[in-house]
Amino acid sequence: MSSLYQQWIIPSYALPLLEHEVHVWRASLEASELVIQNLECVLTKDEATKATRFRFEKDRKHWIVARAILRILLSRYVHTDPSQLRFGSNAYGKPFLAFPSLSPPLYFNLSHSGGLVLYAFSYTRQVGIDVEYKLADIDYDSLAKVSFSPNEQSLLHSLPGDIKRDAFFHCWTRKEAYIKAMGKGLSIPTNQFDVTLIPGEPAALLQSREDPREITRWSLQELAPGTGYTGALAVEGTGWSLSCWKWDN
Repeated sequence: MSSLYQQWIIPSYALPLLEHEVHVWRASLEASELVIQNLECVLTKDEATKATRFRFEKDRKHWIVARAILRILLSRYVHTDPSQLRFGSNAYGKPFLAFPSLSPPLYFNLSHSGGLVLYAFSYTRQVGIDVEYKLADIDYDSLAKVSFSPNEQSLLHSLPGDIKRDAFFHCWTRKEAYIKAMGKGLSIPTNQFDVTLIPGEPAALLQSREDPREITRWSLQELAPGTGYTGALAVEGTGWSLSCWKWDN
């Protein structure tokens, strides 16, 4: 599915999530005080305490909004009160739904940057998602040296300046989405696999020097979450369909 045809729709009904589907949600992290107060009600005591530890008020509010929306969306899929959901994490810190325990499991992932948060949900397929606000005043080549593979660095360096920023963020989000889908955190060296990055080129995992079979195990999808943002989705397997939804505060 091309990102050119992604439509982010506010649903007017409860959404079934079929086994061959992946749902991606987009939400704004900006909310009124009344909305934030209502969202706080679905957080656990530990989550509410964690929210108080943020140094900056903006970060505190954004965390509350992102966490509460995650609970509400999960509750719609699993038909459980959002405040009753319980989370666990694997050995690398990737969260999973511990209660209710489902078979097949409901996989999910989220990412936020700037004023946006993206969520991905799927039954039976591991998912990873990333969104980045495209900053203009950064040294793309220097960052690529520590985050990209030699092949990606070389290709990025060869591009003209007017498309280098888009290429950098395509590469960055695709690599992040793949790492998050794998669920192994920083134990996966970012220089050991290659993704596509040229604007207009379909998102794909091109090579894995750790395990060449990975390129047939995962699908990558470019996301267009909004002006000034780049997003990417990594999904286990092929033959899935994508629906993009918009949260209405």
